[in-house]
Amino acid sequence: MSEPVTPLSEHGLGEHGLKGETTTLEPDRQERLIARRSAESRATVPTVEFSAIADVDVLLARERELGCGIAAAVIAAAAHALRTVPRVNGSYRDGRYELHGRVNIGVTLVGDGLYTTPTVFDADQRSAAELGAELAGTYARAREQELHPAQLAGATFTVVDSSEYDIVALTPLITPPQAGALAFGPIRDVPVVRDGQVVAGHTMQLSLAVDHRIVYGHHAAAFLAEVKAFLEEARI
Repeated sequence: MSEPVTPLSEHGLGEHGLKGETTTLEPDRQERLIARRSAESRATVPTVEFSAIADVDVLLARERELGCGIAAAVIAAAAHALRTVPRVNGSYRDGRYELHGRVNIGVTLVGDGLYTTPTVFDADQRSAAELGAELAGTYARAREQELHPAQLAGATFTVVDSSEYDIVALTPLITPPQAGALAFGPIRDVPVVRDGQVVAGHTMQLSLAVDHRIVYGHHAAAFLAEVKAFLEEARI
């Protein structure tokens, strides 16, 4: 005859007992906004993801010469690609396609409790050096919470810098009604083949998420190809 099972609650191991002491935290305004946008993105946008790897040896040498920063180079590459593949710089709204005349890139800044996405307006009209200078000033103002609400609006696409994390890839969230978002990872030391020889090289992972209602596979592939070529040829 089997022994009767004693309820966990009689051992002090109810739901709370199993989990230990639970601390409830109230999210701040920014965290509530992130939660709402994340839920909206996953619930309403049919997302498809693509990735590519860029050889960035030439870019590293050129970036050191200009001092613009890798993030600025990626933003410049994305801005060029958005002009080349305008569907990615659009929105799906009420069963129609909206293609935007300006290339305004939201740049997600993360670090030391900071999580915000200010907008770089008309990014396609700036050099990487100009973008780098603007990003430095924007980051400083963001840390001091001095960004104006207008600086957080109007983006037609988002770039997420995940280069500080030791991860292979990150799938960025799309911010509706934008049609896509691009994340770039850390630069890695890897063996590459050049002229039939294995040599030391540097690569960067690019991850693109798109709204499949407006951006199809060939649009996404063309966009990533443009970003990759821009970075590999260091057109900054």
